[in-house]
Amino acid sequence: LTAMMEESRLTCFQRRYLMDCVKRGDTLPLQCHPTCSKKAAAAAPAFTARLCQPSRLSAKPHLRPAKLCQAGDAYTREKFKPCARRDLEKEKQRLQNILATGKDEVEDNVEQEPAETKEEKTPEPERFEELVNEIQERKEFLADMEALGQGNKYQNIILTEISQKMREMEIIDKRRSEETRELMTKDFPAGNK
Repeated sequence: LTAMMEESRLTCFQRRYLMDCVKRGDTLPLQCHPTCSKKAAAAAPAFTARLCQPSRLSAKPHLRPAKLCQAGDAYTREKFKPCARRDLEKEKQRLQNILATGKDEVEDNVEQEPAETKEEKTPEPERFEELVNEIQERKEFLADMEALGQGNKYQNIILTEISQKMREMEIIDKRRSEETRELMTKDFPAGNK
């Protein structure tokens, strides 16, 4: 203990105070100021104990009254706005047809299918042109990147995308040729194929 006190460079007053604590069997203080008396040293732990205690809550609660809570927008509900999820007029016509004829009207469904196939046929030429434009854009991008010295970084990616576009163009071309063959065979008699 004396060697530790010498190494920590305690003053004579601090050494005496620590030795008195050891002789009495008391616990050693956490802090020992160089010029403090016993009373001042006893006051310091009381200060640290006060810091460790939790803050006392006031007896008066800090709650808002119910009237203030209800006056705000917290308790107001959004008004329900119904909206039709289906066309009621079509439903009425369908029900009338079922009651009148005993069956659902199928003619509307048959008429819709050819319209859908016409829509599918018309986008193919547009899609083919879009694919040609996309391939051209990718070629230009690759040329720009090669001019900037970044061609190696993007070359594999761009070439893969171009090959995918070419594959899609081939599929569209096959469909077109099959459709033209079917039209041609309908126009000519079966013996002149």
